[in-house]
Amino acid sequence: MTKTIGDVILRCDNISLSFGGVRALSDISIDVREHEILAIIGPNGAGKSSMLNVINGVYHPQEGTVTWKGQTRRAMKPHESAESGIARTFQNIALFKGMSTLDNIMTGRYTKMRRNLLWQALYWGPARKEEIEHREVCERVIDFLQIESIRKTPVGRLPYGLQKRVELGRALAAQPELLLLDEPMAGMNVEEKEDMCRFILDVNDEFGTTIVLIEHDMGVVMDISDRVAVLDYGRKIADGVPDQVRTNPEVIRAYLGAGH
Repeated sequence: MTKTIGDVILRCDNISLSFGGVRALSDISIDVREHEILAIIGPNGAGKSSMLNVINGVYHPQEGTVTWKGQTRRAMKPHESAESGIARTFQNIALFKGMSTLDNIMTGRYTKMRRNLLWQALYWGPARKEEIEHREVCERVIDFLQIESIRKTPVGRLPYGLQKRVELGRALAAQPELLLLDEPMAGMNVEEKEDMCRFILDVNDEFGTTIVLIEHDMGVVMDISDRVAVLDYGRKIADGVPDQVRTNPEVIRAYLGAGH
C-alpha cells in the first residue's frame, strides 16, 4: 500500500545561524510534509544537528523563520517546542542513568501533566488518577518497543543499543506530531540498526508521526526515507527522493571528493 504524504507541516525559510565568526547555516530552506520521513544528511560539520536545534528551539537563528503548523516564529524555547508537539532525541544519549527504564520514559510525559507540584507530592485524588493515566501511556510505549523485560532496570546498566531504544521511548511518550532523531543508530551493530529501522518505520506507519532524522548510514537513509535533504558546509546542496539524491553529482562530490 502506497503511503499518503500530507501537506507541509513545518517550513524553515532562509535560516542562517552563526557562532561568532563561524557560519553554521547559510540561507537554508527546508519543508517537512505530514507523515513523511525526511532524512538530513551531509559530512561531519555540515550543519545537520544545528538545523534540528533551530527547529526545536535550542538555537535561535540570526536570519530566517520557522513555521510550525501555520505559526511563524524566529525563535521558540525548547519547552514551548515540546508543548506544541515536537519531540527530540540526541546524538549523545541524554537519559537519567540511575532511574529505571519506566521512570525515564515517564519523564517524556512531563509536558502533558496538569496537576501542580503540591498535588503530585500528595499523590492523592486527581494527581494519582493523572499519574496512572500517564503510566498507562508509557507502558504502551514499552510494549511497542519490546522492552518489557527491562522496564524496572536502571538505564545505566543497559547496553548502548537498549539505551538508545529507551531514549526513543521517552520521545514517543510525549505523543509528538513531529519526531526529530539525531543519529538514532550511531554506534549500533547491524542487528541493533535493523531493530531501530523497524521501530522508526512502525512509528511513522502506526502512529502517523512525521519524522526528521539525521543519519550517516547511507544504506539506512535510502531504505527508510521518503525524501532526503543534503547539507554541506552549512548550505543545502540537494533535496529530493532518495534515487535523485543518490545520483546527484554535487552530493557525490561532497561525500567522495571531486577526484572520485
